[in-house]
Amino acid sequence: MEKQELPRELSQALTAFSIYLSGERALSPHTLRAYEGDLRSLLSHAASEGATRLADLELGTLRRWLGVQSQAGVARSTLARRAATARAFTGWALREDHIAADPALRLKAPKSDQSLPGVLQSQQLTRLLAGLEADAADGGPLPVRNRAIVELLYATGVRVGELTGLDIDDLDPDRRTLRVLGKGNKERTVPYGVPAALALDDWLRRGRPKFAKDNSGPALFLGPRGGRVDQRQVRSLVNTLFEALGDTSASGPHALRHSAATHLLDGGADLRAVQEILGHSSLATTQIYTHVSVDRLRKSYQQAHPRA
Repeated sequence: MEKQELPRELSQALTAFSIYLSGERALSPHTLRAYEGDLRSLLSHAASEGATRLADLELGTLRRWLGVQSQAGVARSTLARRAATARAFTGWALREDHIAADPALRLKAPKSDQSLPGVLQSQQLTRLLAGLEADAADGGPLPVRNRAIVELLYATGVRVGELTGLDIDDLDPDRRTLRVLGKGNKERTVPYGVPAALALDDWLRRGRPKFAKDNSGPALFLGPRGGRVDQRQVRSLVNTLFEALGDTSASGPHALRHSAATHLLDGGADLRAVQEILGHSSLATTQIYTHVSVDRLRKSYQQAHPRA
């Protein structure tokens, strides 16, 4: 059922909740679209069962909505997200006095799949970064920029959207730290190491000036036409580099984020420090990387121990 076909009160609630999310919770456009899509699906299902008002939403309605999707083969991670959307919506409706009781208080969904994220081994990253360094030494501004982008992604574990949003003033070269604006407009400071510092300095000295135009503004990373580099360009760059490695199934800039987190924990970093670096609001999100590290440890043990 399309949005315009919803009963009036349900349609108005969808609009009001979207305004609440975009204004008060400062969600990214991608997350906002996911919430809106989930809620539209829920309200369409409720309307198909005869609901015309928010007061008609019941726990059974929510459970049947998730059940239909589960039978259709929707992934557990998606079901968990949609259940969270339903809880957020009914919680908002209760606070706004649109309903007298919250029907989602006892709503449960399957736990998300704890799939291990794609991670590159340190020797793979050494090869990749060495190749970028060689290209930057002999090439023009584009290889210099590409090296700085990948070095910074791996050094800091920032999200691709956070990286493309960086301005020059977000760098503190003396302290080798980066000011990052993350999800929910939360600001954090992230350190980076000497290799990333050298790559950034090279980009700012002899790469960026060749791309910069009068309207480039303060953007840290630019494209050849002088505009701020976008996420699509960064994803294309990283995927091309991974394909050239030939021995990894990892894909996308997020694999560099996963790799940074895993290698930090493998090196003995404190879990809460990694949480702060990555900008996770919950420690539970960061803990998936401990599973990655334990998995590696188990494989090493099985390969090396005579009694494994």
